[in-house]
Amino acid sequence: MKKRSIIKLTSILTPILIIFLALYIEVKAIPSTIYVRNFENTKISKLFTLEKSAPVNNFKGLGGRTQVKLLGMVPIKNVNVSKIPDLELYPGGTPIGIKMNTKGLLVVAFSDVRGDDGKIQSPGALAGLNIGDIILKANNKEVNASNELIKIINEEKGAKVKLTVERKGEIFEKELNPIKFNNEDKYKIGLWLRDSTAGVGTLTFYHKDSSAYGALGHPITDIDTNSVLKVGKGSIVEASIINVRKGIKGNPGELKGIFVNEDKSFGNINFNTECGVFGVGTDNIYKSISDKPLKIGLRNEIKEGKAKIITTIDENGPQYYDIVIEKLLYQEAPGAKSMIIKITDPKLLERTGGIVQGMSGSPIIQNDKIVGAVTHVLINKPDTGYGIYIEWMIKDSNILSK
Repeated sequence: MKKRSIIKLTSILTPILIIFLALYIEVKAIPSTIYVRNFENTKISKLFTLEKSAPVNNFKGLGGRTQVKLLGMVPIKNVNVSKIPDLELYPGGTPIGIKMNTKGLLVVAFSDVRGDDGKIQSPGALAGLNIGDIILKANNKEVNASNELIKIINEEKGAKVKLTVERKGEIFEKELNPIKFNNEDKYKIGLWLRDSTAGVGTLTFYHKDSSAYGALGHPITDIDTNSVLKVGKGSIVEASIINVRKGIKGNPGELKGIFVNEDKSFGNINFNTECGVFGVGTDNIYKSISDKPLKIGLRNEIKEGKAKIITTIDENGPQYYDIVIEKLLYQEAPGAKSMIIKITDPKLLERTGGIVQGMSGSPIIQNDKIVGAVTHVLINKPDTGYGIYIEWMIKDSNILSK
């Protein structure tokens, strides 16, 4: 009897615990700041709504505090609420060429140097530098290109060089002892450094009133260190897709593009963030599929189900393609993986196999609103990947501060 009672109690308690665990996970995932059009009875999911908060009369991300309520009745969490206006953006979907010089010099690897004394060592490693560090200054002079640092090193003739370094947001100084190289009048520091990058991506939106644009939906990172590159100077140029390598399971595809009119800039790059690349562009930056701008769709307005993306895979320019938003993900902080999407359009699947490199930034459209952008592909499921909520990109674009 006792054993039966334990089994019965367990069968009752287990589902309850599972429900509470699932509810706890969902509550933890509710972001600390929620963007809305108005504050009254705003649903953020099937279970949670926002209690009406104090009105806000500006669009600069400022808002009030309010409560998230379970089923509209039980208070469970306090959050910040910011009002977003009915923004209208021209959708992108066009390829763009990205040229960017980093702020400072990124340390990507160490190398050993044989000095005149026969010793083999890396002065950079001995100075306490790490992979992923950013060298901002040498002897109090800003350095944004490798040749600038080399010039300072050689001018010092082997004397110690003071480096100003940034590591995970912290700035500090290190002393470096260059090594004279093979009886030559040159000095080595045993570091591989990166000062620029270039590639082809996809424009997400253009805001005509402020001339602000957003692209990619994810950061430009260094291929060796996976560090988010800091922008020193950058520009956007016209690009053209010349070929498509189809994606297959275990091997992602790629849109192969080239820069066109490389000397003619369509805009600058001001920010490279977790949510994409942003700056100020010209009207020539986009070749919109629509003559009219589209409104944005906030998180609470997006539904799982049918949607479309706009992307360019050939000389025909941007086209609509069918997708399904399979799952909306809660995010505590901005990030490129907000929703799971699946390509369903037969034409796109035939040409690309699904989501491919270079497609990042392609706007996601649902109910005639821009709700996000394509960001990643699943390596073993090329028809499936991730998208980012458009509100994350809007936040980093500085449109709301205009």
